[in-house]
Amino acid sequence: MDYKHSELLRFTTAGNVDDGKSTLIGRLLYDSKSIFEDQLEAVQKASERRGEEGVNLALLTDGLKAEREQGITIDVAYRYFSTPKRKFIIADTPGHTQYTRNMVTGASTANVALILVDARTGIVEQTRRHAFIASLLQIPHLVICINKMDLVDFSEEVYTTIKEEFEKFSYKLDVKDVSFIPISALKGDNIVTRSENTPWYGGGTLLYTLENVHIGSDHNFIDARFPVQFVIRPNNDEFHDYRGYAGRVAGGILKKGDEVTLLPSGFTTKIAKIDSHGGELAEAFPPMSVTVLLEDDYDLSRGDMIVRTHNQPNVSQDLEVMICWFNERPLQLNGKYAILHTTQEARCIVKDIRYRLDINTLHRDVDDTTIRMNDIARVVLRTTKPLFFDSYRRNRITGSIILVDEHTNETVAAGMII
Repeated sequence: MDYKHSELLRFTTAGNVDDGKSTLIGRLLYDSKSIFEDQLEAVQKASERRGEEGVNLALLTDGLKAEREQGITIDVAYRYFSTPKRKFIIADTPGHTQYTRNMVTGASTANVALILVDARTGIVEQTRRHAFIASLLQIPHLVICINKMDLVDFSEEVYTTIKEEFEKFSYKLDVKDVSFIPISALKGDNIVTRSENTPWYGGGTLLYTLENVHIGSDHNFIDARFPVQFVIRPNNDEFHDYRGYAGRVAGGILKKGDEVTLLPSGFTTKIAKIDSHGGELAEAFPPMSVTVLLEDDYDLSRGDMIVRTHNQPNVSQDLEVMICWFNERPLQLNGKYAILHTTQEARCIVKDIRYRLDINTLHRDVDDTTIRMNDIARVVLRTTKPLFFDSYRRNRITGSIILVDEHTNETVAAGMII
């Protein structure tokens, strides 16, 4: 397996309430032949029952409609589909402001963010907010789908105006790769097949873009990081002296014979062997799960980290973090929380709230530092023991944390280390 051609693409969809997200996902599933006959039949029947012409593809993904109407908090819906080229996981997240936390959750592991824009209304506050969250979470690729082109007569002018407006705004953001596609999710234009209605558009369809976007370098292959999840000691005759460290490679490439440093102890040794469920490997890289064996007999446990000796992470008890607050109870200054970072668990105290960020204007509010549900803020944390971390923009795995309320065991925040 070549790490440059990863087979699995995760993408997240975001858009205003009626921008056609569900129809778009339904269209992708339907046109790429990724749904089962019985699912299609059920949708056809439901469409007929509702007196709708044709098949309402939004029904394929809107199993949560009823919950929405009852005002139950909506979660992230994950859908799976595949084509001969790639497998896909879609995180469909609600668009409203009150669901910012769901968006952050769904987008945190995505390679691509699809942002839907209604061609009739253009860039709205939601669009800016979604793009900002995508840049905050360092999603490497943004695809701006300018939808409902059929309602503006497939006008190139409308498309160009929206594109230019978004480009102007995106200069303020930290986004590397942005592409634009004029589509009609309802009619299927430029979703899976090229549309004859947009002869002026020279790019690929949405599915072509998703199948061919280069995601091999989305992981960090430079800084070797291996957080230990579990120590494997079979203690039977066949593996009498076996001591392996199991976990998932969080960065870099590990090879047999590499000189490594063990954190927190600081001891150095070499990698003796890398095992996987399919046998021994010459090398391991993100996001593979493997077992690492070392030449010397050192005592490592869950939460420790194996790194390359000449390339080490930051080690500190003080962290500057951008957090998204998830909980109904506001963030407490000097409040104590459990902090989870890779496989490490510690406790921490909130030492300072630098500012609350207004996601719509990107204004930093230094005066009102009450951090409520769905707010994004910059805070300073002090942990009870040192963590081994990189900045989030360098490594999305070793640069992210979760805060947990120790009394209720609820996840109260997700954070990106600055």
